[in-house]
Amino acid sequence: MRAPRLRLPAWTATLTWKAAVFIAVMCCALAALLGVLVHVSVTGQTVHDAREKALTRLTEVTRLYEAGEPLPRFSGIDPEGLPASLRALAARGEHGTMVANHEGRPTMWAAGPADGRALAVRFDYTQSAETIDALDRSILGSSVLAIGATLLVGAFAVTRVTRRLHLTAQVARRISAGDLDARVNDPRTEDPSRPQDEVATVSGALDTMASSLQRKLQSEQRFTADVAHELRTPLTGLSAAAELLPDGRPSELVQDRVKAMRDLTEDLLEISRLDARNEAVDLAVHELGPLAARVVRASGTPTEVRVVRDATVETDRRRLERVLGNLIANAHKHGAPPVVVTVDGPTVTVRDHGPGYPAYLLASGPQRFRTENGGKGHGLGLTIAVGQAEVIGAELVFANGEGEEDGGNGENSGSGENSGSKADGGSGGAVARLRLPEYVSLADPPVAED
Repeated sequence: MRAPRLRLPAWTATLTWKAAVFIAVMCCALAALLGVLVHVSVTGQTVHDAREKALTRLTEVTRLYEAGEPLPRFSGIDPEGLPASLRALAARGEHGTMVANHEGRPTMWAAGPADGRALAVRFDYTQSAETIDALDRSILGSSVLAIGATLLVGAFAVTRVTRRLHLTAQVARRISAGDLDARVNDPRTEDPSRPQDEVATVSGALDTMASSLQRKLQSEQRFTADVAHELRTPLTGLSAAAELLPDGRPSELVQDRVKAMRDLTEDLLEISRLDARNEAVDLAVHELGPLAARVVRASGTPTEVRVVRDATVETDRRRLERVLGNLIANAHKHGAPPVVVTVDGPTVTVRDHGPGYPAYLLASGPQRFRTENGGKGHGLGLTIAVGQAEVIGAELVFANGEGEEDGGNGENSGSGENSGSKADGGSGGAVARLRLPEYVSLADPPVAED
């Protein structure tokens, strides 16, 4: 059995964490290297001075021994405590020094040959050993302080960079959500005389892109609105003139096409208002079940309404009716009967039993002026439904059913725009689910259920 892979916390992937780890590792490595170099250098120099001192004393004691004079108390022949290795070295006729413990204290020994025995001298090495230990503690303490100070300074510098990156990412998300007025406004990009780093370059490029995109979209919105407004007047006259034509098939065709053009013009105007994002919402409290039934009756279509659980919602009735009306009309135009509208709490589902939504709609949502297989329609119905749902704070989700039952279970049910192209698993029909924010009255106490 394969062991589960250990996953690190999400914060370990941040740039601040990585920079802190890198700085800490580099500081530790540098401190260790410098500490070792200083320790080796100072220890070597201290030992060298002690050896020179010991050998000098050994030379003086050797001269006294050869002259037959009494030896100082810090010297002797084969004295007690002389390290065995140093004794053996002197027995071979060589001179040497060694640091060893004598009577519990560090001692520097120096020994040389004397008539087949070892003539040795010693002196206290405690102060030199304590000096080296104090140096090691100083190196360790200063290294810790240096690492801490470097981490603080590095974290401060990196945090300033990451904060600017987070701000840039936040502005990018706001732009992708539709707020085209969002800008980073990095002061380094506004003042050309100031040096620019990589973050400032990215921020400036994002602001430039957002400005260009805003100008382009505003130009398209103005063009759409201007075209729709310019078409309204001649279409009104054309509609009036078409009603004066004598009855017959040509008159019906003309009136039908004029009506289609007027509907398209009104849809274009509505989309231009939605794109401008300046729509005012008229909120009120409504019962969702009766409102859905009223929309079905107004549509004049054979649509079944099922209320599993009614709910009270606070919404804009006109916009909600527009959304439901578009979904129902789209289901009858592009789907197949029966079309069922189900109310289950604050969720309304509209479902047909046609081939389902096309794959592009499920992947990226409705697209304007796109139809499948030459189907009728201009692709604005569901686009308007999505826009109006966003205005009233509702969630509109499109899916294809998988052989689901239409019983009162509150499952997704809906309509498919231009669904002549059968999507994968579309045999269950097209499903559109509209979830509204439910209204909760603070004056009504909660009811306990068994």
